[in-house]
Amino acid sequence: MSLKPKPGRREFVKWGLASAGVPLVSEALGGLGVAKAEPADTPGGERGGTTVSLGSGIQMYYKEEWLGAPWLNGEPAVLLHGNLETHEIWYGWVPRMAQQFRLFRPDLPGFGRSTAPRDFEWSLANFAKLVGNFLDAIGVASAHIIGAKTGGAIAMQFAATYPQRTRTLVVASGPFSSVAPGNDNNSQQVRLGSLAGKEEMAYFDKLRDEMKPETRQGVGKMMSNFNLESLLPRISAPTLVITSDHSALQSVETVLRYQPKIPHSRLLVLTSDAYHVAVANANECVTNVLAFIRETKQQP
Repeated sequence: MSLKPKPGRREFVKWGLASAGVPLVSEALGGLGVAKAEPADTPGGERGGTTVSLGSGIQMYYKEEWLGAPWLNGEPAVLLHGNLETHEIWYGWVPRMAQQFRLFRPDLPGFGRSTAPRDFEWSLANFAKLVGNFLDAIGVASAHIIGAKTGGAIAMQFAATYPQRTRTLVVASGPFSSVAPGNDNNSQQVRLGSLAGKEEMAYFDKLRDEMKPETRQGVGKMMSNFNLESLLPRISAPTLVITSDHSALQSVETVLRYQPKIPHSRLLVLTSDAYHVAVANANECVTNVLAFIRETKQQP
């Protein structure tokens, strides 16, 4: 089926899913330390998060949110951010997602308030292992794993390595293979899309500028030398892959080369010129993620 110029969102999504042969979405490092509460981020502002020790000089900072009924305990969902940012990028997901799931938003090792030792191994396999150690530290056996950008690649690695700990998997604009060096220097307009305002782009520029040099160097090397293709068939969890139709950094055709290799996966193509759909199209992403998880739970 040929793609018409500038199709409507519904037509484009159906085209992408039909091409992929999938249905439309709508139809252990060292000893673990004791968690330590952090003070409020700002006076009278957002409540502070918690830090847990994963051993070997790694301290993981995270925020936990549950906005459901206080007598209930929502299923856990772990949200993994991308490169050059922190747990804060999931702000648009919290209000609705936390009403149905207990959200854990960590700063990955080396990012934000989380630490990494000088001899840290910058690899997807090590990050996936540390996500598992993080789940152990917070007492979670399995969770819904959601990742954006580099966090999406880590999420796929985790799901392939720890299938029994992955309830569902969501990948929002995550790369499947090596990213060219210098990609982190792209403008925020390219990352966030043409609808991003000056204040938003300045905020993400600030996050990039505050990134630790060793983290930026380590992640850059990691992202320029990996390929998940051989791992994709090992992902057994129900999976939703989200991408956009006009991103300058990741084409739909590129995603279609990899996504069908994930056995129980679906593709959602959003009408957007942003690469970072988890931020630029947060509300639309959440609507589809909630529907996707709800549907997978109804299946026998």
